[in-house]
Amino acid sequence: MPIDYPALLNLKTEAAPYSWSDREVMLYALGIGMGSDPLDQNELQFVNDAFATPKRLKVVPTFASVCVWGARPGMIDLNRVMVVDGERDITFHRPLPIEASVTADARVCGVYDKGKDKGAIVQSEVVVRDDTGDKIVTIISSTFARGDGGFGGPSDGPPEPHQIPRRPPDRSIDIRTRPDQALLYRLSGDRNPLHSDLEFARLAGFPKPILHGMFTYGVTCRAVLQTYADYDPSAFRRHRVRFSAPVFPGEIITIHLWRDGTSISFEAHVRERQVTVAKNGQTVLR
Repeated sequence: MPIDYPALLNLKTEAAPYSWSDREVMLYALGIGMGSDPLDQNELQFVNDAFATPKRLKVVPTFASVCVWGARPGMIDLNRVMVVDGERDITFHRPLPIEASVTADARVCGVYDKGKDKGAIVQSEVVVRDDTGDKIVTIISSTFARGDGGFGGPSDGPPEPHQIPRRPPDRSIDIRTRPDQALLYRLSGDRNPLHSDLEFARLAGFPKPILHGMFTYGVTCRAVLQTYADYDPSAFRRHRVRFSAPVFPGEIITIHLWRDGTSISFEAHVRERQVTVAKNGQTVLR
């Protein structure tokens, strides 16, 4: 059935309880490929809590994208086979703790009709709060529902994307993915069979399972961590990007980065297929 536009805008949930421990923190870091070189001391601090000389475990900032996995404003009737991540924009009010009991408030903040054959965009906001009610992170998510356009809602309204500088990138790095990367990453919450089952992926129009958009999001965070943030999670104030094409497990992702003061612009590419997989990226550092 078509999207019920006015009703969607009233969907919200408040103070839903969630929690995590160092186990989830380390599993997420492993899921986005950290620790692939177990002798890299910088990345080891995100996946290991057992050093001869005590060191505090670090939390990847984009762990925020899965720390309250499943938080949503309510049930939205979409064609699930045709749904993919559109973009993510996270504001970090303070660094994520290693373990926590939190609450999440969720609401729909926009629904946009791109046309019957072009799909729809559903935008939602999740605010994660600690046990005192203070904000930890605010997460803006856009879901691209490829099979749900033509419901008669507004076509304009999403914010303008961040503009990438026109000069050559200041830095570029390659991050290799594993053939089984999606099977590991899905253990952080997203069990969508699009990322694990060949038959389902083909029903969705892909030749084989694809990596999660949130995996690509985490990889872009890794790129900023190791280039301009000195592996310091507390340096992140904001991290946002649009997903423009899927990544297949086993591919190499090339991230181009531009620095302008505390603003780091970035895009991600798969050179082998000559495709841009993430656009209009920006990290704001403190």
